[in-house]
Amino acid sequence: MSDPILVIGNKNYSSWSLRPWLLMKVASIAFQEVRIPLYTPESKQEILRYSPSGKVPCLVDGAVRVWDSLAIAESLAETHRTLWPDSPSARAQARSMSAEMHSGFPNLRQHMSMNCRKRHPGKGRTPEVLEEIRRIVSMWGEYLERYAGNGEFLFGRFSIADAMYAPVVLRFRTYEVELPPACSAYSEVMLALPAMQEWLAAAEREAEVIPAFEMYG
Repeated sequence: MSDPILVIGNKNYSSWSLRPWLLMKVASIAFQEVRIPLYTPESKQEILRYSPSGKVPCLVDGAVRVWDSLAIAESLAETHRTLWPDSPSARAQARSMSAEMHSGFPNLRQHMSMNCRKRHPGKGRTPEVLEEIRRIVSMWGEYLERYAGNGEFLFGRFSIADAMYAPVVLRFRTYEVELPPACSAYSEVMLALPAMQEWLAAAEREAEVIPAFEMYG
């Protein structure tokens, strides 16, 4: 049986694509990658070949198609149980944290869009964005401290929660957001992951430029 196909967008810009891609890489789940450049006249039709929503990411496993980054993560967790923390309480916290990232932080998304190749120090810091950053930092700090004895990630070992917040780590890097020591150390651990380095190197090699994502030049 062939490996599943993960359909993603531009690595420089697609925060949604990064999440399942990084999760599968870190968890050593084999897959074939199909990258479809976004925001071209052909993008939507090409994506619809794989994804019924017309959006990325989408995981194609035989006749089964799973779209949406959190749905992909949950589907993978059914057969790879280590993707969530072991204890029921930690799993509940990790799920809540992941769901909040999935549905929340609209101001961070709008004013600090993901752009791996750029640096925008001091930009995007509206009061609403700063409030959302405080919320993220508060959660990171709480769980990094609570599970510090189990590893360097939010719940000790790498989990879906870390994959869900990976684009935030990259946003904080691009916009040079100052972080408390524990959160800064966590960001460095995430950035040092071989899979994250692979993603960043590929983003640097991409030729596509999406003007809306180059808002600060």
